Amino acid sequence: MSLAPKPNTALLIVGHGSTENPDSSTPYFEHADEIRSRGLFAEVHCCFWKEEPSMREAAYMIDAEEVYVVPDFISEGYFTQEVIPREFELSGPTTQLRGKTFHYCLPVGVHSSMTGLILRRAKEIAPDIDPALTTLIITGHGTGLNQNSTKAIRDQVEHIIASGAGYAAVIDAYMEEQPFIADWDKLSQTPNVVIVPFFISDGLHSYQDIPVLIGIENEVGAAASQRGVFRHNPHHVRGKTLYYSSAIGTERLLADVILDQVYDFDHVHKKL
Repeated sequence: MSLAPKPNTALLIVGHGSTENPDSSTPYFEHADEIRSRGLFAEVHCCFWKEEPSMREAAYMIDAEEVYVVPDFISEGYFTQEVIPREFELSGPTTQLRGKTFHYCLPVGVHSSMTGLILRRAKEIAPDIDPALTTLIITGHGTGLNQNSTKAIRDQVEHIIASGAGYAAVIDAYMEEQPFIADWDKLSQTPNVVIVPFFISDGLHSYQDIPVLIGIENEVGAAASQRGVFRHNPHHVRGKTLYYSSAIGTERLLADVILDQVYDFDHVHKKL
């Protein structure tokens, strides 16, 4: 499936942003650039909760009368179900507001095409290993704050197992709830382990916290742009060969998942 051009519409990519991490917004702008280069929309913009331009400013940046709003978030939860609808004054899948029509799509992380991106990333960082001798771990934050976050990861684990990718095991693990990513070596029975963080950007968790938890760094380090934690694969640690990926959202082809959500919105709500 491919999205037909929408020359009279705008695409608005919504991200969390960060006041502490200079790298946080980079993937969102890269996704926007990639989509812009394809000429599918009249306009492609980004906005954020914690950075400029803000969500409340976003509508004023757009000239088009029809706007697709896609949350560049890893799961459904507080931000996608409460914050974004509140900030944009959205009342449902489609909202007429101040002379514009806003279509509110599902977040990228819940789309089934994320599975292909995870497998692609795992293959890229460990191209020569035998999947039959490898455990693939998808890791996230955890905690009871957002059960949808862990559900999104567990769904991906199930999709990858069903895909026949051939890994000896595919499991989920978390920073702050069981099974803990810090116990990755105990959770895996294979000599090779590939860990893919299920985050949109390389923030504090993927480039600082998790490397310490899994034993490839001794202490929390600098921003991802200032260090090479993702370029040192493989790591020989705890008697295993470990490959550690950057966050899945840094994959430029996540732009395709954004477009998939627009495509799906049309087919669900516009009955195309």
